[in-house]
Amino acid sequence: MEPRREDVLAALGRVVDPELGRPVTELDMVREVRIEGDEVFVAIALTVAGCPLRSSFETQVQDAVGGLPGVSRVSLAFDVMTPEERQALVTRLRGGVTERTKGISLDASTRVLAVASGKGGVGKSTLTANLAVVFSKLGHRTGILDADVYGHSIPHLLGIHQQPVLVDKMIVPPVREDLGLKLMSIGFFLKENEPVMWRGPMLHRALEQFLTDVHWGQLDTLLVDMLPGPGDVAISRGQLLPRAEAVVVTTPQPLAQEVAARAALMARKTNMRLIGVVENMSGDVFGTGGGAELARSLDVPLLGTVPLDRCLREHGDSGEPLVAADPDAPAAHAIAEIAERVAATRREQGVGIVKQLPVVA
Repeated sequence: MEPRREDVLAALGRVVDPELGRPVTELDMVREVRIEGDEVFVAIALTVAGCPLRSSFETQVQDAVGGLPGVSRVSLAFDVMTPEERQALVTRLRGGVTERTKGISLDASTRVLAVASGKGGVGKSTLTANLAVVFSKLGHRTGILDADVYGHSIPHLLGIHQQPVLVDKMIVPPVREDLGLKLMSIGFFLKENEPVMWRGPMLHRALEQFLTDVHWGQLDTLLVDMLPGPGDVAISRGQLLPRAEAVVVTTPQPLAQEVAARAALMARKTNMRLIGVVENMSGDVFGTGGGAELARSLDVPLLGTVPLDRCLREHGDSGEPLVAADPDAPAAHAIAEIAERVAATRREQGVGIVKQLPVVA
């Protein structure tokens, strides 16, 4: 029995562009469907030539169409969208975002979690990457914005090395399909280990562009890996992410608590709701209890304590987050519990920028 065209198109409706997160039929990417006996020929128009995830389309089309009754062979060819088609695609995608705030390309329903620290070296980026994987496992559509412009390590921690795709003036973030994560980082735009030598206004503009020009699509949760400490970027974060909530990461020793407290106060002053504190690298080397002390001083919950674990570092070095590679490891368990506690908290907005009025004599 020769397969029907409508059945082939219905099957192609299950083929999803891994970067845009929408079916190829909905995005008008199906260029041609031809049926000759028991053979089906499909042509798909990619947004740009040399799409890094072509293999995903090949696998999905083969599975979806090849499984139809009467189909013995599926052939797939690729074309490239015209400038007019790309513009129409951008308009369609942008139109799917509702209630934008100051041009930010995030839906109002997206929960924004800023992971902050008082200083570098406390494992903030490693924690961010692993938390994102857990949120994805919990069924959240998850993205990461690597706003740590001087220490952009998230691409390495997640093993994502493909470049973002530019569709007209819209940036499509790279995707790690097996983990269900989208990522945008300044590291994608630099050569090898080139340093970022920017001042405040340029950093603000970069963060703004990552929020306005990047097509994040339908996200439930966006984690923002923040530049350590207070400063220009922290202020920009408050201006550009008025609905964000903050999680502060510290190591147990008193000095780390002291500087982490400054980051927490900055978050509150820039319209952030402070959800809680995470104590990282807990154990014999750095001691214990510092996270609980910081949480008490800030009057927020201690979300969890992550033990100092060599496996956490090793899996980060290899680009395979521990919570995915070895979910039974003690550190992975601790991070999973933290993500579940954050997910269970009620989403609220911050209290605004608070400043005392001067006393007039």
